[in-house]
Amino acid sequence: MGWLIDLLPLSYTDAVVVIGAAILGLTSGVLGSFAVLRERSLVGDAIAHAALPGVCIAFLLTGAKDAGSLIVGAAFAGIAAAVLMVAIERTSRIRPDAAIGVVLSCFFSLGIVLLTYISSQNNANQAGLEKYLFGQAAGLLERDLVVMAALAGASLLFVAIGFRILKVALFDADFAGSLGLPVRVLDVAMTVLLVVAVVIGVRMVGAILMVAMLISPVVAARQLTHRLRTLLPLAGVIGAGIGIAGALLATGSELPTGPVVVVVGFCVALAAVLLSPGRGALWRARHVAAERRRAAFEGVLLEVETAMHAGPPPTVAELRLATGRPRAQLTRTLRRLERAGLLRRDGAEHRLRLTEAGAAAAHELEQRRDLWAAWLEHGASLELPDAREPDPRDVRASLGDDVADRLQELAT
Repeated sequence: MGWLIDLLPLSYTDAVVVIGAAILGLTSGVLGSFAVLRERSLVGDAIAHAALPGVCIAFLLTGAKDAGSLIVGAAFAGIAAAVLMVAIERTSRIRPDAAIGVVLSCFFSLGIVLLTYISSQNNANQAGLEKYLFGQAAGLLERDLVVMAALAGASLLFVAIGFRILKVALFDADFAGSLGLPVRVLDVAMTVLLVVAVVIGVRMVGAILMVAMLISPVVAARQLTHRLRTLLPLAGVIGAGIGIAGALLATGSELPTGPVVVVVGFCVALAAVLLSPGRGALWRARHVAAERRRAAFEGVLLEVETAMHAGPPPTVAELRLATGRPRAQLTRTLRRLERAGLLRRDGAEHRLRLTEAGAAAAHELEQRRDLWAAWLEHGASLELPDAREPDPRDVRASLGDDVADRLQELAT
């Protein structure tokens, strides 16, 4: 690991922190995906909190702050918490969220009690154990990176080898059981992977904040892809990027690394939720707004044509009274129709009249709506070569001229 530290143009401490944050982000992104996709994200939170008493018990047994023994203690405590949650859920009438809450609060309280007891023993070796609450990335050493990299490499190799089996058990446990796969063993394996991610990161970001590293990269990646084969490496890359960016920002501003990494992860996840193409909240809001403008555009166009056939061309006030549309929406839509060359205003009263292009557009729109109505009424009786659902806005383009002509014949 020394060669990698030497490659980075940073001081020894900063280079170790950056590499550790990258390992943590990569592992958390990949392994946290299984918890998020199983809708068991809070299990990771409970396991992270359960790591604290494991660290304390390992210290009491060994009397030293050896990274290896503390990690083993955290791992055993995490596995014990996971087993206890499953046992409470399956052998009682307690719901899963309540079981998680009980185990989380119990183990974390035990950890606080043990920390208080250790600090009262006046043991010089105990200094720094409380950093497992919020993490202490600056205390990482090269040997810690070796342990983290070994655990990360083993877990990622396991995921790569068992990807197909894990995928089946993840999305359809009943089908996996019908194939003879050991579903419960695979469920335990995915939980153990979660424990591995926790013990890798609890030293850096702490027991309280570790759950954010398990969720943030997956949330961001999930907004960008819908395939597990792409999601896992993408979540790992995003997690590594979050870790590196947070570590560099923290070292440059002399802020605690763990909280800064978590804040960066939150910002990345929030940006993905808001801005991701096709799924982002802002993209969807923009799409909905565009659909509403389109519907208003077409609706007002037809309403003007209907009013013209019923009597003299209407004024804006008469059209608003007849349609009940809000004044602001009607005004904006009429301006758009005018800019499109589909509408003009005549006379001193500025009566609304469709242009030749507007009349043609209204006629085409009526035909499309009539075709959609004919599809809803007679579509089930048609024999199509494949199972297709037409676009309500353009049945002819989506089903073809032959099917559209048959629909028109059935409707007449």
